[in-house]
Amino acid sequence: MLPDTHIHTAFSGDCTTPARIQVERCLSLGMTELCITDHHDYATGMTEEIFLLDFSSYLFQLRSLQEEYSDRIRIGIGVELGLQIHIQDYLEQLTRSLDVDYIIGSCHFIDQMDPYYPSFFQGRTERAAYERFFEVSLKCIQTLSCFDSFGHLDYVVRYGPATNKNYSYLAYQDYIDPILKTLIEKGIALECNTAGFKYGLSHPNPTEDILRRYRQLGGESITLGSDAHTPEYIGHAFDRTKAILIDCGFRYLTVYHHRQPQNIPL
Repeated sequence: MLPDTHIHTAFSGDCTTPARIQVERCLSLGMTELCITDHHDYATGMTEEIFLLDFSSYLFQLRSLQEEYSDRIRIGIGVELGLQIHIQDYLEQLTRSLDVDYIIGSCHFIDQMDPYYPSFFQGRTERAAYERFFEVSLKCIQTLSCFDSFGHLDYVVRYGPATNKNYSYLAYQDYIDPILKTLIEKGIALECNTAGFKYGLSHPNPTEDILRRYRQLGGESITLGSDAHTPEYIGHAFDRTKAILIDCGFRYLTVYHHRQPQNIPL
């Protein structure tokens, strides 16, 4: 099975699954590689301190697992980093010093509000909320270069009042194309996140049309992750997603070892 490079464990504030259980699940699925990418969202201005990683404990314990499982599966150590422009200096300094394999950059906070909560959508139309999400995402990508792949580009759609009923690439093309073009120009990969299927969207994040557009624009670096917080969602819909990626024109996945891209044939 293709490697899952977006997996959460009990080191993330929204997960209670021990890392060992996630690794064992990957082994049972026949994976030869995985990457654990627990949350680190710093200085959000909200009551989200549960998403701060204790890096010394995190790295020590995951390196112990790496050594224990070294003859059975490659365990990559990563982090899902919350992108916010106002902490640019902090993020750049942190990532320069982090000895990890892979960094996902994700926009979880828009104007210090998480779209996960209904309050993000209060007082504005769904379209205005989605537009604001893409505007802030673009600014983060233009400003920051401290990550390897941009996570779940249309994350906001998971939680919108009508989810993806009124959402499509064409409806938001003027907001999405600049994001894709900036990623390509900066050499940052795009993540294909299969949690959209878990959330009932019937497509990954981002959608098939966005993946296809990224490829049309010249984008080649695509990473794959389930965003699993529990074992049963590791590798979720990977076979279906592999077919989507091939149909969109991709021929390989990108994984990262020591922050360096490696290509795996689809």
